[in-house]
Amino acid sequence: MAARIMTCDKFPRVCRLKSSSGPDCCKKKCVNVSRDRFNCGMCGYKCKYTEICCKGKCVNASFDKRHCGGCNNKCKKGQFCAYGMCSCA
Repeated sequence: MAARIMTCDKFPRVCRLKSSSGPDCCKKKCVNVSRDRFNCGMCGYKCKYTEICCKGKCVNASFDKRHCGGCNNKCKKGQFCAYGMCSCA
């Protein structure tokens, strides 16, 4: 007898388990749409190659002063983001 596979499209509660990759179900896989670059903000929305997913939005962490070098790494006032590092003007 084959083992019964529980996919989130039929059993959405599996995405709420501690061992889950995220609380959202996209194409039968548990993901977190707030940080998954292949399902950013919603299922199937892919970030560009140079972008990452932060809070459900695709950003370029190399130049975004609110997500410089990574999500939520905000540059201080008067600084700008260059190649993922906050720098003074």
